[in-house]
Amino acid sequence: MAKEPLLSSVQSPPQLELKSLTDTLKYVYLGPNNTLPAIIATSLNSDEENQLVDLLKQHKSAIGWSVADLKKISLAVCMHCIYYEENTKPFREAQRRLNSNMREVVNKEEVKWLDVDIIYPISDSQ
Repeated sequence: MAKEPLLSSVQSPPQLELKSLTDTLKYVYLGPNNTLPAIIATSLNSDEENQLVDLLKQHKSAIGWSVADLKKISLAVCMHCIYYEENTKPFREAQRRLNSNMREVVNKEEVKWLDVDIIYPISDSQ
């Protein structure tokens, strides 16, 4: 069974749960019907705000609202090497515990990222 292709947020805007903001921030929408939210400062005057929103709308394909928007990131940007001194013995630190609410959020994100091949499982055995 083939995976159905994920559409970018610009093509198919996701329904996002917006959090309440402080008095210094506000939402602006870059898509139709209050879709594709971005957060800007409330201290901007109307000209600055309009210029910023216009710029964000021009480049909205560069913003990631969902994992489908992250698919095109080059692995060279995401990968890293850990350099260590010669004859140094590697060791593994103990896994940190997360509270149950946070663990649930992390697990959901991991599944999303696995589904779109942003991350992949590796074996710990050598």
